[in-house]
Amino acid sequence: MEQGQLLSAGPAGDTGIGRLSAAEAARRLRRAVPGRRSALTARPGESAPAAPGVLRGDHELNPDLYDPAQPMKRAAVLVPLIDTPAGLTVLLTRRTAHLRDHAGQIAFPGGRIEPGDADPLACALRESEEEVGLPRARVKPLGQLDLYVTRTGFEVTPVVGLVEGPLELTPDPFEVAEAFEVPLAFFLAPENRRVHSRAFQGKTRHFYVYPYRNYYIWGATAGMLNNLAEVMAA
Repeated sequence: MEQGQLLSAGPAGDTGIGRLSAAEAARRLRRAVPGRRSALTARPGESAPAAPGVLRGDHELNPDLYDPAQPMKRAAVLVPLIDTPAGLTVLLTRRTAHLRDHAGQIAFPGGRIEPGDADPLACALRESEEEVGLPRARVKPLGQLDLYVTRTGFEVTPVVGLVEGPLELTPDPFEVAEAFEVPLAFFLAPENRRVHSRAFQGKTRHFYVYPYRNYYIWGATAGMLNNLAEVMAA
């Protein structure tokens, strides 16, 4: 496969679940109250901020990973929902194999919040433009998901944006091996979310996984997609 090729993920309806319209997805995102608490552990009627220890992040399935004293670096990602005739899709990237961090993994476009970024939205739009050539003018911000804390010390703000398809992207070949779309309906079907485990530094670690075709979507990206599915199902 050539670098930078944008893949079609196929019709959203092939998952057997009803498709959400762009208007309905936007309504559900506007209704959600983004915060620091996982929807899995929030008390009824409670919004952000959360008490320490119940932040959404890599530690949701591995509680000992969370260190409240660990300094956090602020970052943001764009969760692009592409409005296509077949339904909404989610744009993802596969990182190039030579990168020092997270080589070859599936990710949203995004990165560390820089001093010149006015807010997480500005960071997410800038990074998306740099990584995949998505013009910021094409993105209609819909809302934010919960903050997501990674074991590597990043506090990530996922910004959800609507983009009218079709897309003609120009991914940065140094960072992005390919950009591809997955039907949003795939992530909304509960049976498509798995929990896998592996040994890491002498301990068994558990993590969410969305296996899609030949893509292994896991880690922080899967955790944020899980959050997106919760919001869309509400």
